[in-house]
Amino acid sequence: MSAGGGAPLAGGVHGPGHLRALTAVVLDTLETAARARGGPLPAGGPDEVARRTTALAAPVLPEEGIGAEAALADLVRAVTEGAADPADPACVAHLHCPPLAVAAAAELAGAALNPSMDSWDQAPAAGVIEELTTAALARLVHPEAPAPDALITSGGTESNLVALLLARERAAPGPLRVVTGSNAHHSVHRAAWMLGLPAPTVVDCHDGRIDTAALDRTLAGLGGGPVLVVATAGTTDEGRIDPLPEIARITERYGAELHVDAAYGGPLLFSERLAPRLAGLDRAVSVTLDLHKLGWQPVAAGVLAVADTALLAPLSLRADYLNADDDTEAGLPDLLGRSVRTTRRPDALKMAVTFRALGRRGLSELVEHCVRTAEEFGRAVDARPALRRRPGAIGISTVLFRPVVADEREAEAGDAVVAEVRRTLLMDGRAVLGRAVAEDSDGRRRLWLKATLLHPTAASADLLPLLDLVTEAAERAAAAEDGDSPSAVGGTGAPATERLSP
Repeated sequence: MSAGGGAPLAGGVHGPGHLRALTAVVLDTLETAARARGGPLPAGGPDEVARRTTALAAPVLPEEGIGAEAALADLVRAVTEGAADPADPACVAHLHCPPLAVAAAAELAGAALNPSMDSWDQAPAAGVIEELTTAALARLVHPEAPAPDALITSGGTESNLVALLLARERAAPGPLRVVTGSNAHHSVHRAAWMLGLPAPTVVDCHDGRIDTAALDRTLAGLGGGPVLVVATAGTTDEGRIDPLPEIARITERYGAELHVDAAYGGPLLFSERLAPRLAGLDRAVSVTLDLHKLGWQPVAAGVLAVADTALLAPLSLRADYLNADDDTEAGLPDLLGRSVRTTRRPDALKMAVTFRALGRRGLSELVEHCVRTAEEFGRAVDARPALRRRPGAIGISTVLFRPVVADEREAEAGDAVVAEVRRTLLMDGRAVLGRAVAEDSDGRRRLWLKATLLHPTAASADLLPLLDLVTEAAERAAAAEDGDSPSAVGGTGAPATERLSP
């Protein structure tokens, strides 16, 4: 296609033909650019990435276009060579999953058809698929409820926002008070701020989980009134699951309601073996899920499940051009009340395709693989004299650890070594590790390296080189702090200029 060759559409009878040639360019570029990157992250840090990206992408709005193939080749190359690639086993910093190919393929279909999920006449079949998908997920979360329901959201942040919005409306005239643990995701506090609610009351945690005795005292001290307790099933920093059965009992005793942010841990429900870790989840009035974490979906793939579809009534809205009364009475489905957004992508399509492709058993195997791999990785850390794992059980698939050389220094200096290890590996493009401040066995809070293992096929052996990289980088960071030259450090790790990818 030349620069002046028009602008073919993706949909319609002829759209697939146009897409076929262009997707070939995309796929070829994805492959060659990933090989050129050669690791989980581009080397050189922010300035170097910006320079290389700008060289391929600017000007973004030229006076004359360069044509579809050339534009795709340049910009897809730029974003791929400059990507943090969660499909690389050494990319383990965040709840950032490698999407399954089947889900990405479904995403292409949704993008080509471009249904907008706010009225039936824009999304006739897509609306049905969303309804089937949300019904399945609602039943997964609330298996005994008579009329559970679920909404598709953009992710955990929106799900938590909507959960607090619905609780606020139930509490009217209120005011609703929100009680949550110090381990809660920041979106809970942001949602309260956005909704004009009082700042959440924060309950102390022990070992990364809500202290139930502290929760009991807090609720007793509030003296009644509408309260929403927000618990977490899979904390961002540690993967911890709050003691949901006891929290549910305490919440019910005081007449409060319970919302659980299970954005990370929710997919444990797919596994019969792991689902008991979420015992008590079904006693929550609402539950956040996020399948672009431990669900291997392209962003975005959020869900808010509720115990009763009637709880969603406050979202109802009438806009004559989308859901006129007479159209609804005539049988056209009303989609507008299924979200706080108007225009929405068909995100349920990729979920439905994945569910149909793998089934609950296939999804269970992937979830169990990640949990098992994290446990094996934790044992590998324990076997390394130069590394130390945070004491306690593995949190879902999150492993916190730090180099022993950091423990040999004063607190701040030791944490500085940990931080430098992470930044060194990032700048070299050799590994993408996260960071978390968490309680140690002596009660002090220390900085840890964080490996969040969401790769559904990587074996623990694929991750072992990551430990070598950390050990070598820690020796260099400690030597630099001591004023020694890196060459004076013993060890057999690769030089800083060499990039390794497990």
